[in-house]
Amino acid sequence: MKMRFLYLLALLFIGFNACEKEETTNTGDRDDATINLTGSLEISDFVWQGLNQFYYWQEAVPNLADTKDDNTTSYAQFIQSNPEPDAFFETLLHDDDRFSWIVDDYVELENSLSGIEASNGVEFILLLQCQGCPGVVGFVTYILEGSDAANKDIQRGDLFIGVNGTPLTVNNYRSLLFSENLEYTLNMGEIQGDDFVLNGTDVALVKEENFQTNPIQINRVLDIDGQKVGYLMYNQFVGTFDEQLNTVFGEFKAAGVTDLILDLRYNPGGSIASCIYLASMIAGDRGSSVFSKEQWNSKLMAYWQEENPSRLTDRLTAVMEGGIAINSLNLDRLYVLTTSRSASASELLINGLKPHIEVIQIGDTTVGKNVGSITVYDYIDNSGNKNPNHKYAMQPIVLKIANSEGFSDYTDGLVPDIMLRESFSNAGILGDEQEPLLKRALDELRGTATAKGEFPTLYPIENTLITPKEQLSQRMFVKPIGQKTNQR
Repeated sequence: MKMRFLYLLALLFIGFNACEKEETTNTGDRDDATINLTGSLEISDFVWQGLNQFYYWQEAVPNLADTKDDNTTSYAQFIQSNPEPDAFFETLLHDDDRFSWIVDDYVELENSLSGIEASNGVEFILLLQCQGCPGVVGFVTYILEGSDAANKDIQRGDLFIGVNGTPLTVNNYRSLLFSENLEYTLNMGEIQGDDFVLNGTDVALVKEENFQTNPIQINRVLDIDGQKVGYLMYNQFVGTFDEQLNTVFGEFKAAGVTDLILDLRYNPGGSIASCIYLASMIAGDRGSSVFSKEQWNSKLMAYWQEENPSRLTDRLTAVMEGGIAINSLNLDRLYVLTTSRSASASELLINGLKPHIEVIQIGDTTVGKNVGSITVYDYIDNSGNKNPNHKYAMQPIVLKIANSEGFSDYTDGLVPDIMLRESFSNAGILGDEQEPLLKRALDELRGTATAKGEFPTLYPIENTLITPKEQLSQRMFVKPIGQKTNQR
């Protein structure tokens, strides 16, 4: 077992690249002749081995101790005690871990990390209709271009309170909205006094499997009193769109943009590599300045510190993968719009840039995810071949990340400089200068803003539910070996 760990570290060292952040996540091959591992037990063995080697809290979980598999018989009995892989995985997680997960189909996981999923194009937030009551209301945040919903009578700010004629509640919203069924009808609603009621409109929607979402939702150049201001709504850090994002910044640069408003209000996170690229597009490489510092479990920290100390730091850069020059605005100030949906790599961008430039955060407090993950596969040989007996993969938390000053203490979220929650009574049009959050940023830029903190008086977005989709998308990850940052 211990020799296998040394092999893993050697392969990790060969595969890592400090800029691209490509990690090998190999649980290696082993002689299991003394354990009859078949079916789910084979998967449980993969789960334990992977978490023992990579999990950030490995030392703090007694059942992940290095000595746990020293005795083959007792180890076999241990993994047999909970034969369901998903349940076994959950028993090995630390109490502080809100974000690790396991899937039974790594193809779906890979697609999700690349922004590919079944979608009808309606992006929404779910809220309780009142504090403590079971009724649920959906608030449409935006519609994806090229989707089924783009051609339907539904838009940002609309409300729905039922699905297929059934009122939404805390007990049924998962089965109604997040099942494998690709078709459903939203029953739209409105506010009458203090109540949510049906308005008679129904919208039938069909999810397209393997729908590719473009995370660059909106990019515009605004003319504000003769000053060129860039506005970018960016909804996920996805490596396949890094070059397109760089093109947008080239257009900003050519237009003479001197200030940028970056809208991350619905961005749940994504690739650390993409985050570093975006930070560099905003602020420049600043002499390859340190953007962030990584802390892994003690086994990996000891290895990096001895073999490759520079591996533990992420630096701003002037080039992307393949030597593509980054189109940087070299700004000294950035306005960022956030909500309680902004997470992971979005928070890393804010925290990582603060030591280098002025970052003015406007909106609501972020999620508070200062940890990152890797994809762990069950490789069976040194050539990267995956176990043909199953398609399980894990996305465990493997590192904690801080900025260049060592600050990483934001598990309760990054608190905005200017508190302003969205309101579904005044959602506004995204990208429009009168949309409340964008308007506040423009007022700050003009110097015409008033109070530092404010809340909408009517129907602020609060009492929200975290949906299964949101829970899985709130991530910050580095990629396994063999996956290029810019796959096409």
